[in-house]
Amino acid sequence: MPYEIDEIKKIGIGLIGCGIFFTFLGVILFFDRGLLALGNILCLSGVVILLGWRSTWQLFTRKANFKGSVPFLVGIFLIFVRWPIAGIIFEIYGSIVLFSVFWPSMKVVLYQIPVVGWLLYSPFLLLERLKRSS
Repeated sequence: MPYEIDEIKKIGIGLIGCGIFFTFLGVILFFDRGLLALGNILCLSGVVILLGWRSTWQLFTRKANFKGSVPFLVGIFLIFVRWPIAGIIFEIYGSIVLFSVFWPSMKVVLYQIPVVGWLLYSPFLLLERLKRSS
């Protein structure tokens, strides 16, 4: 693997994965506030463990990232004050804008996971075959 992942980073990735799972489960179960809040806490703690305190603080407070960090934090606040649907909408928008810098790195890591990488890469192989045949 081109990226070395130590044990602490594996824990951070696991916490982020559990946070995404609990958030997804909270959405499936009609926006259950408890599961959504638990998902938020796990995701944020996973990001802090994965990046470190200083890098996480810089990620959320950098002026260029305010467009993503403000909606993300507003979404967390809305979930805690019993507006889960609006909170999830704000969080999704904030997450996409805030973490868009990491998409190329995440793509490389996801391609190397055995089944997930094949599923992500197979549509590109199909398009390539279609181009060759025409």
